[in-house]
Amino acid sequence: MKKAIKTAGLILVLCTSLCSLAACGDANADKGPDISDKKSIVCTIFPEYDWVKEVTGDKADDYEITLLLDNGVDIHNYQPSAADIVKIASCDVFIYVGGESDKWVDDALSEAVNKDMQVVSLLDVLGDHVKEEETVEGMEAEEDEGEEEEGPEYDEHVWLSLKNTGVLVDAITASLTAVDPYNASIYKENAKAYNEKLKALDDEYQNAVNEASVKTVLFGDRFPFRYLTDDYGLDYFAAFAGCSAETEASFETVTFLAGKVDELDLGAVLVIESSDGKMAETIISNTKDKDQEVLVLDSMQSVTGKDIENGTTYLGVMKDNLEVLKKALK
Repeated sequence: MKKAIKTAGLILVLCTSLCSLAACGDANADKGPDISDKKSIVCTIFPEYDWVKEVTGDKADDYEITLLLDNGVDIHNYQPSAADIVKIASCDVFIYVGGESDKWVDDALSEAVNKDMQVVSLLDVLGDHVKEEETVEGMEAEEDEGEEEEGPEYDEHVWLSLKNTGVLVDAITASLTAVDPYNASIYKENAKAYNEKLKALDDEYQNAVNEASVKTVLFGDRFPFRYLTDDYGLDYFAAFAGCSAETEASFETVTFLAGKVDELDLGAVLVIESSDGKMAETIISNTKDKDQEVLVLDSMQSVTGKDIENGTTYLGVMKDNLEVLKKALK
């Protein structure tokens, strides 16, 4: 999970690019202002991008809003390009997760040319509500990479809690009002309306869990849904932790999970959206009845620009996930 980038090279490219931009500005100084006076917002992941769209509402076109991870690469495998670094360095609002996968951000922000930039780190906003990664019974332990640990590793998937999202939307709203106080009332009203939708869906999740006969989910995959299960008091078993880089489970892990399916009489094995389902199918093939469903919960780590064009939204995905969860808890 530890990632490194060639910082010096990126900084050199950044400086060259910014100098080029400055030179172009000087050459065109007598031609009036730049063709675009829009303030810019850069978001690393889809949920942040969608929240910004919701809060800005009809004012979204007044901004240049960029989603960095728009090609299906999830946060754990993302490496910023030189163009990404330049875009961040000059933006007005930068929103990122802030976990181990975002270590590269420190170098990007150190080169910021906009000293009034509003920076929102999701993990910093949530503070003590951020959870450490955990290894539960039967879970495959991640291989030791031979690096000395600097401290606890935190579960970065905070956006999969509707309760967290309300807090994060308020923080994003505050950053937008700071860069555009003239429209502050609009942003606050939009955020209030959106938070009411989040609360209504949160209530639907709680009611579904209260009415369910099963209170445990089992993943034949990575498990990025700890915040969601903790919100509603669900237990879980999984092959890997949410931020794990492992892809192959041992025979012991597979047989343990298959045994749990039988013991708890579970009707489904869950996977996340990027899974090929093979591990889940192997788990099912080792159960007594071998008739469980493979169901997909979407962690929104692989949303593409095309998905967004086709109408994918954070609330839409979370509503779909609720329907999947209801099937898994039968």
